[in-house]
Parts: sequence; structure tokens; C-alpha cells
Amino acid sequence: MKRSVTNHSLHGVCAGIAHHLGLYPMAIRLLFIVTLPFSLFLYILLANTMDADRASF
Repeated sequence: MKRSVTNHSLHGVCAGIAHHLGLYPMAIRLLFIVTLPFSLFLYILLANTMDADRASF
């Protein structure tokens, strides 16, 4: 699982998770918003530990 470089709002964590699970990035973003107190900690943790996906141009 890698952070998305092309489809990102902040760091590409939600888009990377969505790509890995085969879902739409907006669905993962909404899930993160609904579970905000826990997901904020998780987002910060994942943003600092997940590798970035290489951009293919």
C-alpha cells in the first residue's frame, strides 16, 4: 500500500488506501471524516510511514 502522488488532497493517504482496496478515494475520505477523532491520529501516522507511489509520466 502506497500513498498516491497523482490523486491526493493532502498527502495521498486516502487515495492510496482506496487504490489498494479497489474503492473510490472519496469513499475513504468520507469514512475518515465520519470517524474523525480516531482517523486524525491514523492519518498522521500513515502519512509519515507510507511510501509514496512513483508518478508515471
